[in-house]
Parts: sequence; C-alpha cells; structure tokens
Amino acid sequence: MDPLAEANGTFALDLLKTLGKDNSKNLFFSPMSFSSALAMVFLGAKGNTAAQMAQVLSLNKSGDSRDVHQGFQSLLTEVNKTGTQYLLRTANRLFGEQSCDFLSTFKDACRKFYHAEMEELDFVSAAKESRNHINTWVAEKTEGKIVELLSPDAVNSLTNLVLVNAIYFKGNWDKQFNKQQTKERPFKVSKNEQKPVQMMFKKSTFKMTYIGEIFTQILVLPYVGKELNMIIMLPDENTDLRTVEKEITYEKFIDWTRPDMMDEEEVEVFLPRFKLEENYDMKNVLCSMGMSDAFEPGADFSGMSSKRGLFLSKVVHKSFVDVNEEGTEAAAATAAVMMLRCARISPRFCADHPFLFFIQHCKTNGILFCGRFSSP
Repeated sequence: MDPLAEANGTFALDLLKTLGKDNSKNLFFSPMSFSSALAMVFLGAKGNTAAQMAQVLSLNKSGDSRDVHQGFQSLLTEVNKTGTQYLLRTANRLFGEQSCDFLSTFKDACRKFYHAEMEELDFVSAAKESRNHINTWVAEKTEGKIVELLSPDAVNSLTNLVLVNAIYFKGNWDKQFNKQQTKERPFKVSKNEQKPVQMMFKKSTFKMTYIGEIFTQILVLPYVGKELNMIIMLPDENTDLRTVEKEITYEKFIDWTRPDMMDEEEVEVFLPRFKLEENYDMKNVLCSMGMSDAFEPGADFSGMSSKRGLFLSKVVHKSFVDVNEEGTEAAAATAAVMMLRCARISPRFCADHPFLFFIQHCKTNGILFCGRFSSP
C-alpha cells in the first residue's frame, strides 16, 4: 500500500470520527485537500511541533519527510489535472503577517510541492482589508461557490499565520437518475423521527457488496469518466451508523471496497437528493487530535521564518457538495434498453436512513471527500 495514501486515508477516518462525535449532524469535508494544506505547514515545522503534526497526519508512517512532500506533489498533480470530465477546484494558501519575514526556501517549497503560494499581508494595521482579500481570493478559486470563508472576527491585528483551504467539486453520474422518477419519500432520521426528502431512483447495474461484520451494504456509484466514485455505506435499518464509524479503519475501508470483492449486479437504488455546505474551524479539532503546539506562541516554525513566536492563528476548512440526478444522456439512453430485458427481481439499496459516503479518486485510491448524511 502506498504510504502516503495510507497516511491520508488514516487521517481522513480519524477526522471523520473526531468531527462526527455529535452523532446527529451531517458532515462533509475534504480530507485530501485538508491534509495537503496542513502538510504545507508541516514543511516549515521543526522539533516537537513537527512531531505532533506528523503523528496527527499519520505521516510518521511515510518515511522521510522529503518523500512526503514529493508524494503530495504527484498526488495533487494527478487529482487536479486538466481534461477530466469532473470539475475539482482546490484553494490552498498560507497567509502570513508581513513582518514575520518568511524564508524564501519555504516559499519556494510551497510553490513546488503544493502548487500554493505563501502570501504576506499586513494583519497588524489592515486586518479587515486582509480578511476581504483572503475571502475574494477563495471565491475566485472555487467558481464563486465558497464566499465569506473568514467571518469578521476571524482575523485581527494579532493574527500572524492563517491557513486557508477550500475545495469545490462537481461531477456528473456515469448513469443518470431520471428526474421524473424522483419522488418525495420519508427519510428516517431516527427511530422516532422522519423527514421528507426528494428521493432519486435508478435501476441499473452497479458494484455492490454486503459486509456482515457491520451489517452494512456498500454501493459504488461511478462518475462520468470513471475516474471518481461515490462509495455509500448504508447500515441495515436496525444498525446504528455509529457502529460503522467505530469499526472503520483505512485498512478495512480498502478491504471492504476492493473491486474484486464486489458483485456487479442489477440493483434498484434509492438515494436522496441533497446539498451540504459545511464550514469548520479546525483549531479545536486538531488540538483534540494531538496537534496543540502549532497553535501556541512557543510553536517551532523555524523552517518558515527566522522570527520567533510565529504560530498558527486560524485554520478554516469549507466544503460544498450537491448530489442530484444529473448525468450524461448517452448513458441514460443505453440503460433504458437493458431495463426492458431484465424482468428478474433486483436487490434494493434504499438510502432512506443515515449513511456515510466517500468520493474516491480511483487511480490513487485517495479519499477526496468524506460525508455523513443523517438529516435532510
């Protein structure tokens, strides 16, 4: 297993468990986008600050730190390549207080490995203008989907280093859901509560499996071009989603979703149409995971700046997803012909209660997004 893929996957699921402690909430974030942004900070960390970051990001498994940064360089090049049939926009940038004199070696490495700039701003005397500048930059990078990333109280004259990370994804299904077949159906939020959702329907051939140890169905829905998949983990109705979240590790995730372990069969898929826009202030989350030094005035970022006392003031992550019926018409037309021939009873995959979903980059096995849909 590729050590960087393993590190990123482990961090992804650790983050899912930490962010998901409040079991009733929807979740949506991009672990790959986020770990690459933090790895950029790791590039300038030394001593205990670096050791804590390596531990939280699971990079201590990935050998030499130079290999880590080169690994991210090829991963980001692969995932953000042009000419794909999906739209993926990541915005990573470090904004530092200009009086901190950032080292040119650090700025060059950010550019080389992370396709990202380290930009110097005047937080001391122009905090508001700096905030507006950052928000404008993020909006441009994410096709206008993510605006006002930083709230008015997010930066002030004492701010000295802000890590900004935003991602926007839009992909069409390889096999489209027919809008005419979307109907309002109840979604069982819990044993005692139901809410209406617009439930999409599709009968077609998909890869699917059942994991007995967690009583969970797994369905793979490919996007056009088959470079990305959505993987949905749906526990049986009387199994709590928390059971799945507790059990899941990166090794198990890879094992459970191995293409050769899946059956390709005709299945009736019911999936709610949903939109999630989530905004996370990651400081407390990362501290609780064991990365507290980076946020303290005693942090060691001597690989970034010769000025002492530099520490991370703010880490924000915002993500947006829209899951709907759209796909390619060509695929829909061929699927319709098959449905006439198949009269046998198809298995059902009915996502009318809480489930986990992952968007995976097939070639690198990278988990681009993790989500939990538990309430419309």
